[in-house]
Amino acid sequence: MDRSALTAALAGVVAIPVIPFGAGGGIDRPAYRLLLRRLLDGGIGTVTPNGNTGEFYALTPQERQVVVQDTLAETAHREATVIVGVGHDLPSAIGAAEHARDCGARMVMVHQPVHPYVSQDGWVAYHRAIAEAVPELGVVPYIRNPLLDGSWMADLGEACPNVIGVKYAVPDAARFAAFARDAGLERYVWLAGLAELYAPAYFAAGATGFTSGLANVAPRISLDMLAALRAGDYPAAMKVWEQIRAFEDLRAARQSADNVTVVKEALAALGLCRREVRPPSSALPPARRAEVAAAVEGWGL
Repeated sequence: MDRSALTAALAGVVAIPVIPFGAGGGIDRPAYRLLLRRLLDGGIGTVTPNGNTGEFYALTPQERQVVVQDTLAETAHREATVIVGVGHDLPSAIGAAEHARDCGARMVMVHQPVHPYVSQDGWVAYHRAIAEAVPELGVVPYIRNPLLDGSWMADLGEACPNVIGVKYAVPDAARFAAFARDAGLERYVWLAGLAELYAPAYFAAGATGFTSGLANVAPRISLDMLAALRAGDYPAAMKVWEQIRAFEDLRAARQSADNVTVVKEALAALGLCRREVRPPSSALPPARRAEVAAAVEGWGL
């Protein structure tokens, strides 16, 4: 594991590609590879297939493997880093991580365990088992639970040197600042896991990268925000923030009910993929499609 190369790849825009579906409901693989090429050609260097914007929980295990294979095939001859999303029960997560490694991925992002009862020892054991199964890979836990304490990350990092980053997606900048310092601010690469709207506040508290679904639609805008944040130019970053606010607010409304739907709607308006999503998400009614069009007006797409 080339730790320095992997940490550099995390400290930037980490795009989560959408998965387009065809008329029959299955994955439209040519459309997916087209969207992926568009991301990479737009300057994005790090992607996470099987993330939440890729409808991870709506895909079958076989479909998730296909997504990984197509992603690695498309990035094989490019300067790009692939972080594969893995999760579900522990054997499934380990199997997916091993499959990602065998396909040529360099990192995995571990989705937050979907379980009503999570103890500190159990959370650490879950992530530790995955990390120890693939010591060649960098491992990035995805944290959405505000009840998790930074000491949990500290314990995991002490046990697993290949846990190199954290995707933190709790909508509380003060909580993030405390969590990162309790876990070890310098020990990990910290990603603002709630994308561009939270990136300025999280960068001020120690993040050096952010995840993005917006990049599917307008990679240049995501990279503009990154450049401003790296330069410490927060007024410039907030100009980008204002530009994308309406679009991201549509995604975040009603506890992110239309998070993926809004991105696909924008791509459908550009003629790049169909707008269909899988339950429990749903397509937008015509009136709300107009809101998406209005939100991206002026982006030069």
